[in-house]
Amino acid sequence: MEAKSASPKTLTIILTEGPYRSQYADIAYEIVSSALNNKYNVNIFLYMDATHIPRKGQNPHSFPNVLEKFKGLVDRGAYIRACVRCATARGYACDAKFPYIEGISITNVYDVPEWIKKSDKVISLG
Repeated sequence: MEAKSASPKTLTIILTEGPYRSQYADIAYEIVSSALNNKYNVNIFLYMDATHIPRKGQNPHSFPNVLEKFKGLVDRGAYIRACVRCATARGYACDAKFPYIEGISITNVYDVPEWIKKSDKVISLG
């Protein structure tokens, strides 16, 4: 008799710090990468200055490129959303050309409670 496989667990991360003023984006990357390796479903909500993370065209000097790391997470199946109010305040949601890498959507904070409700683990960084 074959055992039923359990459905994958879900991790949600709420990230509030920008990519280069602290290491929270790098920490989030490491946690999410590990969770994906362990077959978790992963949600990341970018809030406040974290909405800078998926902006196209970053070329940081002396720092690892956080954008490239997050591109890899999207490619591996992480679901990433940015807060519309925060992105708009930083000039991203109003940009004529979509300023974010493919796979990132801009949405409202009202999705977060549903994510939290459906998550096995929730981490807030920032």
